[in-house]
Amino acid sequence: MDEKQSEQPYRVLARKYRPRTFAELIGQDAMVRTLTNAIAADRLPHAFILTGVRGVGKTSTARIIARALNCIGADGTGGPTAEPCGVCEHCKAITEDRHVDVIEMDAASRTGVDDIRELIDGVRYRPVNARYKVYIIDEVHMLSKNAFNALLKTLEEPPEHVKFLFATTETRRVPVTVLSRCQRFDLRRVDVPVLSAHFSSIAEQEGIAISEGAIGLIARAADGSVRDGLSLLDQAIAHAGGADGAGGVEEDVVRDMLGLVDGGKLYELFEAAVGGRAADALDVFADMHNAGADPAQVLEDLLRLTHWLSRLKLSPAATQAAGVSQMDAERGGALAEKLGMPVLGRTWQLLVKGLGEVRMAPSAGQAAEMVLIRLAYMADLPPPADIIRRLSNGEATAPAAASPASAPSSGGAGNGGGQAGRNGGGQAMARGGAQAAVREAPAPISEEPPLPDSVPETSLSAPSLPRPRSFEEVVALFEERREGLLHAHLVNRVHLVGFQPGHIEIRAEEDAPGDLANRVIRLLNEWTGENWLVSLSDQPGAETLGNQRRAAAEVRRGEAISHPLVQEALSLFPGATVEAVVEREEIPMADLPPDPEEDDDEEEDGL
Repeated sequence: MDEKQSEQPYRVLARKYRPRTFAELIGQDAMVRTLTNAIAADRLPHAFILTGVRGVGKTSTARIIARALNCIGADGTGGPTAEPCGVCEHCKAITEDRHVDVIEMDAASRTGVDDIRELIDGVRYRPVNARYKVYIIDEVHMLSKNAFNALLKTLEEPPEHVKFLFATTETRRVPVTVLSRCQRFDLRRVDVPVLSAHFSSIAEQEGIAISEGAIGLIARAADGSVRDGLSLLDQAIAHAGGADGAGGVEEDVVRDMLGLVDGGKLYELFEAAVGGRAADALDVFADMHNAGADPAQVLEDLLRLTHWLSRLKLSPAATQAAGVSQMDAERGGALAEKLGMPVLGRTWQLLVKGLGEVRMAPSAGQAAEMVLIRLAYMADLPPPADIIRRLSNGEATAPAAASPASAPSSGGAGNGGGQAGRNGGGQAMARGGAQAAVREAPAPISEEPPLPDSVPETSLSAPSLPRPRSFEEVVALFEERREGLLHAHLVNRVHLVGFQPGHIEIRAEEDAPGDLANRVIRLLNEWTGENWLVSLSDQPGAETLGNQRRAAAEVRRGEAISHPLVQEALSLFPGATVEAVVEREEIPMADLPPDPEEDDDEEEDGL
C-alpha cells in the first residue's frame, strides 16, 4: 500500500516530453539559431513575441529563454547561455514553475487593465535572487484594449532587469503598437516526417510497439502541432490496450480512434467513382456508412487522397517520404500513373463543392451519394483539349450515349448485373467513359482552329474582344459593357501598381468589395477569351483614375481661367465663375454647314 502511494502519478506524454533546452525543440531550427546567436552576442531584446499555431512550443520556448537568461551554471558563476545547465537553483525552480522572479500570466483569464497595472507595479522592483525578472504572458491577444494601452509605456522603456515574453496564436489581434515594441519569432508548423521521427522516438522510450502506418496517421492528424500529436499518441496507446508492451498500436486501431475510413475501402471508392462505376461506388459507400463512417469524413478522405495522387503525379518520389503507408505508396503510385491532371483537378473541385453541400444538407448520406454519382458521370467528360479537337475536326461533342434513359443497362463483369439497376440505364454511359477519364490529356492546341460549318450557330460563344493594352482600356471596357458598379469601383477605389497584358496588379481601398479581383478576372476572361490575373498588392500604387481625372480637370480649369479672353469675359460679367472646361474636337472646314449670309451674297451677285 505504501509502495503504491509513493508511486508518481501518471504524466501525459505532452508534459513528460516537454522540451527543456533549445536542442530539444523540434522543427524550429531558424528560431533556435537566431536566439542562440543573440544570447552568445549579448544582443537580447527587452521584449519577445512568440507566434504560431497551438502546440508548436511557444510557452516552452519562453520558459527555455527564461532559464537561459537566469542560468548561473553548476558552479554558480556562469552567465546567460544558450545551453542552460538544468542543475542550478534557477534552472530547477523555473522548470518546476516555482521561481519567484519568473511570473507567468494567462491573459485569457486575466484580461483587464487592473491585472496589467498590478504587473506594472512589480516591474520597478529588482529581482529577488535572479539575474532578470521575466514576465511570460500567454495568449496575449486576449488582453483588452485598455490593458494593452496601460502596457505600452512600460513595454517601450522597461528597466534593464526586466524581460517580457509574449505568446499568441493570433497575431492580428495584437495592436501594431505592441508588435513594434517586440522582437517577433514565428514558430512554424512541424513537418510530418519530423513529427513521425519524434513520435517513433518517444514510443521507443516508452516501450510501445507502434507500426509505421499508425505513426504516419497520427503525424498527419496532428496538423503540425507537437502537443496535439502527443495527445493522440497517448490516446492510441490507451485505445490499443495500455503501455504494457503486450499489444502494439496498429494502423487500423488509429483509424478507428480517429474515425478515418479504411484505406483499402477508400481506394475502392475512389477507383469506382472516377472509373465511372456509379453503382459500385454507392455500394462501397453504403458499406462504409453502415460501419459508422461519417459522410463528410468520407469526402474529406477522398479530398486527401486526390491531393496525394496529384502530388504523386508531379513527384513520384513522394512515396519514399517518412510516414507514407505501404498502401499509399503502392496503390497510390499505380493510380497516379493512370489518371491525368485534368481529371484530378475536376475531381478536387467537385469534392470541395460537394463537401459544402454535405455539411448543409438535411441528409448527409444522401448528399454524399449525389456527389459520388456526379463524380462517376464526370468520368464520361473528355478533357477540354479533346472538345476543341473534336470541334476542329467536325466531330460530335456529346458522348456516345445520348442520355442515361436511352443507354442499355447491362451488368458487366466489373459491376454485376444486380448492381446495374441501382443507377438505371446511365451505368453503361458512365462505364463507357471510364477510359476517357483516366487517359492523359493531349497537348493543348497552340492556335484556335476555325469552327466547322456543321456546328450550329447557337452553340458558338460570343466573339472575343481585343485584349486591352492598358489599365485605362480595361476600365473603358467595363464602361462599354455596362458594368457600371464595377466600373465605378475601378475608377474610384483601385490604385494601379503594375500592368502587363494579361496581368494587373492593384491595391484596392478598404471600402472596395472583397471579391472585386475575382469578378474582374471572370469578366475579362469571358470578354477577351484569354486568361487574366488580377493580383492584390500592399504597395501604394498610382492615384485612382478618378483622382487623376479630377486633377487633370483642375489643371485645364486653371489654364482656361488664365486665358485673356476668359479674363475679359469674367470682367464683363461680375460674379461669373468657370465651373468646368469641356474640350471639343476641331471640326474640319469641309464638314461645316454653309454660311447662310454667303448664300445670300451669291444670289445677289447672280442677279
